[in-house]
Amino acid sequence: MTSAVSDTSSPDRVLAGVALMLGFCVTAPLLDVAAKLASGSVPVGQVTAARFVVQCALMAPFVWIMGLSLRVPRAHWLALVSRAVLLMVSTFCFIAAISVMPLADALAIAFVSPFIVLLVGKFYLREDVGPRRVGAAIVGFVGVLFVIQPSFAAFGAVALLPLGTAVGFAFYILVTRGLSRRVHPVTLQFHTGLIASLLCLPALMLAEGTGSALLDPVWPQGAAWLWLLGVGFFAALSHMMMTYALSMAPSATLAPMQYLELPVATLLGYLVFRDFPNALTLTGIVIIIGAGLYMIHRERVTARKLVTERAAPPI
Repeated sequence: MTSAVSDTSSPDRVLAGVALMLGFCVTAPLLDVAAKLASGSVPVGQVTAARFVVQCALMAPFVWIMGLSLRVPRAHWLALVSRAVLLMVSTFCFIAAISVMPLADALAIAFVSPFIVLLVGKFYLREDVGPRRVGAAIVGFVGVLFVIQPSFAAFGAVALLPLGTAVGFAFYILVTRGLSRRVHPVTLQFHTGLIASLLCLPALMLAEGTGSALLDPVWPQGAAWLWLLGVGFFAALSHMMMTYALSMAPSATLAPMQYLELPVATLLGYLVFRDFPNALTLTGIVIIIGAGLYMIHRERVTARKLVTERAAPPI
């Protein structure tokens, strides 16, 4: 027991967790780049399906090699299906957005997700969330409005799609909180890919020949195959890196690092697509990052206070 505890809190494990989270921040925007490149010639629904089909195919050998069971208690299946549906919807909305919008703009709007999780936790789940963190969430929403305003003027209602991603991903995180303690991460990833694939593929078959720009499937040509594989590969890789990072290092240590996604996405958007946010969008991005980091800071302060109160001897 002693060795297990010391190993979990060892500096080497924390350092490995930080390295994996840095890897997530680099590989997650590569997923967005591949999706944007693929959406130039392949319908958004087909790109979304490829993300889950490839993820499922990549996870299957690991399930077998690691000797993991695919059996999930019946009580968890509703949560498992809900998780897959939420991720599928949020992925579809985001890919539809970046097919016309710059990566950094869409990702900045989608980063309202942590604020939604916090507000849902306070007002629906009755979690103990102080007024400062609520204030930070409101400031974060203001930053999102800074990003949406020029994006809406340039791209119309498409600029609202990342909000769909944010809402879907926020509830995806809330569902995952409960499942992650009961289902192995690799098994969870496999089932998510499988369920989402089983939902996406029939929808594409029904849309065949309809002429729908979003769903009517096409036969990919040339490099489009590579981009579709890249979407699934980087999705599986980035999410596994984040999952294992959280198992090695405290979430309070890793959470601020997730905001590195925004500058990485901005850099990749410029290098690959020659997109760069304007001054108003950059202001919004800075506000979102600042509000998010302050919210994380307040969570750390609250956690330390709780630990101190519990350690204090009774009077």
